[in-house]
Amino acid sequence: MRIEFDTAILRRSIRDVPDFPTPGVIFKDITPLLADPAAFSSAVDAIVVSWGRGHIDKVVGIEARGFIVAAPVAYHFGAGFVPLRKAGKLPWETMSESYALEYGQETLEIHADAFAPGDRVLIVDDVLATGGTAKAACNLVEQAGATVVGLAFVIELSFLEGARRLDGYDYVSLLEY
Repeated sequence: MRIEFDTAILRRSIRDVPDFPTPGVIFKDITPLLADPAAFSSAVDAIVVSWGRGHIDKVVGIEARGFIVAAPVAYHFGAGFVPLRKAGKLPWETMSESYALEYGQETLEIHADAFAPGDRVLIVDDVLATGGTAKAACNLVEQAGATVVGLAFVIELSFLEGARRLDGYDYVSLLEY
């Protein structure tokens, strides 16, 4: 799903970092966007407007940049925030899901008691690349007994076709490359 708003402020705030984290990858760095109050608030507001208040019970933020965007989104919804972390970082009983990245393998974990049955959940991350991380997040939320209402990304790297892994889920990307 594509929402209509002026993306120029966001585009100016994205920095390309060549050969990070591995040679041949051009990393889309959102830290300049986060440092710019107008760009950051525009990104958060665009996500909130996309999903509408009153429809989300919990917002899941994917480690680590997803936390930064998801927390203010949760605040605006009046929803709870749930961190989705790399293995071994959460202090309580967890559920885990392993998946392939475009440059490796990863495991994510979520607290087993993060959701009430039927909670309506929005998953937020900075980038949709191959879709592995996002799909793993969906799997964990559903295994925990909640419902994935949708996903929101600041950036979508459409040439990696990650949206194919999200078939059946609604999602919003603020920028597409």
